[in-house]
Amino acid sequence: MTNSPPVGTSHELFKAERKKQRNRWADFLNRLGGFRDHVAPGEFGRLYKQVSPFSMMSHPRLKGIFRGVQDVIRRKVKGDLVECGTARGGCAALMGLTCRQIQTSRKIWVYDTFEGLPAPSQEDPDFDLAKSFEGDCRGDYDEVRRLFEKFQILDDVQMVKGLFQNTLPCSEIQQIALLHLDGDWHDSTWVCLEQLYDKVSSGGVIQIDDYGHWAGARKALHEFFDQRNIQVDLKYLDYTGRQFIKP
Repeated sequence: MTNSPPVGTSHELFKAERKKQRNRWADFLNRLGGFRDHVAPGEFGRLYKQVSPFSMMSHPRLKGIFRGVQDVIRRKVKGDLVECGTARGGCAALMGLTCRQIQTSRKIWVYDTFEGLPAPSQEDPDFDLAKSFEGDCRGDYDEVRRLFEKFQILDDVQMVKGLFQNTLPCSEIQQIALLHLDGDWHDSTWVCLEQLYDKVSSGGVIQIDDYGHWAGARKALHEFFDQRNIQVDLKYLDYTGRQFIKP
C-alpha cells in the first residue's frame, strides 16, 4: 500500500508539468515559425529581416510586437505605441513598419537612456550578476534616429532620452494602445508600470521582454499585480517574453 500525496500536491505537479509541456510545444512552434519566415517570409518575415539586425529581441518576441500592433489597430484600441528600453531601435522600427504595412499610423514613443543599461538596485534578486551588465544594450541616440529615418518612420516617433524615473513622471502621453517594457531591472520595470499602466486603454496590449531572463523584472511585475489586485493571463512568447491584454 502506498501513501497518498498531500492534498493538492499531485494537482500542482500536474499543472507545472502541463505548463512545461506547453512551453516546449510553444518553443517548437517558434522554431518552426522562424524557419518558415526565413525560407518563405510572409508579412512579418519580410519586416523581421529588415529590423532584426538592429534588435536584440528574439523572433518570437518581435512577432509578439508585430501581432500586438496589428491587434490593437484591428480592434481600434485607442492610444499610442510606447517602448521603454529600445537599445538600437529595431523593435520600435518594427512598430512603425507594421503600421505602414497596414496603411495606418500611430504615434510611437521611444524611451531610453541611450547610454546603455543603468545600474540595477538591491531590489534585483540577481543583483550581483545584473551589475556586470551596466552600460550594455547601448544604442546611441543619433544612431537610432538615423535608423528611423532610414525606414521613413521618424515623423511618427518621439524619442525621449533619460532614466525612466526622470522622464516618465513628466510624460505627455495621454493614452496607450500597446506598451512594450524592456527595462531589464526591477526599478526600471516598476516605474514604467507605476507611471504608464493606468494610461493603457482597456484591451490594450502589454509586452514585457525580461520576465524569464531577469528576476528583477519578474519581481516588479508580480509586485505590481499584487498591489493592484490584477489578474491576467500571461501569454508565453518564449523563455523570457510574456504578453497580456489589460483588463
